Amino acid sequence: MAAAETLRSIPGACVEILVVDNNSDDETAAMALDKGAIVIHELVQGISRARNTGARHTRNEVLVFIDADVIVPPGILLAIHSAMSDSACAGGGVDVDYRPKRAFIRIYLRCWRLISRAFGMVQGATQFCRRDVFEEIGGYDEMAWIGEDVDFFWALKRLARKTQGKVQLIRNPRVRESSRRFDQWPVWRSLIWANPLFIALLRRRKLAWGGWYSRPVR
Repeated sequence: MAAAETLRSIPGACVEILVVDNNSDDETAAMALDKGAIVIHELVQGISRARNTGARHTRNEVLVFIDADVIVPPGILLAIHSAMSDSACAGGGVDVDYRPKRAFIRIYLRCWRLISRAFGMVQGATQFCRRDVFEEIGGYDEMAWIGEDVDFFWALKRLARKTQGKVQLIRNPRVRESSRRFDQWPVWRSLIWANPLFIALLRRRKLAWGGWYSRPVR
């Protein structure tokens, strides 16, 4: 179970861990409770909605959003703490490490990673920000079914420029994102659904993203 691996990789000391159960049909909620996490139930489907719900249920000054299929490497929370110790830092994200089995898909993702870096697109596998900044930019866009993480990071950058602050992209260590979709999908689907141009055009159309919501890969 991906969520169990994610929780096992997060050091529990000195942090409050909230798990937002967004209509899961497995044992995610029970497993999270067993591991000491606070479980919040969000019945309205959508990753942005889930993230915003989690943020509303904590009053901590620094918010860290971690996807349920991410392995957090040792030291990442310390790296985030170091970044946020600078009062000028509004927030940021952590670089992502994909390890798909097929060589062609690895090359494809690396190419898009370079393009994304050139255009300042940062994925939401792990993002962080100050609470007041989160509230000022309005959280994650609940009208977007995918790509909301890039929009969020760009909003952080715009606010940082306006306030003469900064954002931080942590390049090392990187979080490890599950590659199960890329390993199980046919190549054509990976080429389309992992394409930022396709995401930008259709990110607000729910029917285009059934693979993330109604037909998830296990």
